[in-house]
Amino acid sequence: MEQRSFRLREIPSQERPRERMQQFGAEALSHAELLAILIRTGTPKESAIHLAQRILNESGGLRRLAESKWEELTQIHGIGPAKALQLQASIELGRRVARSKLPETVKITSPQDAADLLMDELRHYREEHFVCLFLNTKNQVIGRQTLSIGSLNASIVHPREVFRAAIRRSSASILCAHNHPSGDPTPSAEDIQLTKRLAEAGQLIGIELLDHLVIGDNRFISLKEMGCL
Repeated sequence: MEQRSFRLREIPSQERPRERMQQFGAEALSHAELLAILIRTGTPKESAIHLAQRILNESGGLRRLAESKWEELTQIHGIGPAKALQLQASIELGRRVARSKLPETVKITSPQDAADLLMDELRHYREEHFVCLFLNTKNQVIGRQTLSIGSLNASIVHPREVFRAAIRRSSASILCAHNHPSGDPTPSAEDIQLTKRLAEAGQLIGIELLDHLVIGDNRFISLKEMGCL
């Protein structure tokens, strides 16, 4: 008779690690339950959870398991080459997360700060790109999104699209920028009108428009410094 391995779906639903993790969060699961989710299947004589607990016991605990080599893992009954690689990949990801640092937060204190962040990208586009930076109460950038890509000399964006994106990110303020493919950052009448509409909409919503930059070829103009805000 063909033997088959026990699967997690054969365990009562209230005891399944995946269902428990979905309901209570990963932190509520034991080491064995988390390990069972990774290995997915057990052996013909034991469930994935039982196999996971045996792996921990035979390897000497979680830390020793993390230090085990591939050859050592495959010596454990029920752990084949594929499962051993899955475990090692998961352990290595955990190590990299532990070593990683949060990216340095960019703070906008002047139009130049925003221009430094956007210039190298926007100055080379042959179409107008309208970009929005989303900031928190400390003027730190918490998000960035290109909201419109126009023709060679026109970009169309509506304040509704801008502030919908800002609200979605719980922004305290925003800073907008778009490029002029000609390389000349002189604002057009449409640029000035859009800036005023954005500022008015921001006042109504409670999300301040800090500035609107027009970016050319290694040059930019701040509409706030021009007195348009």
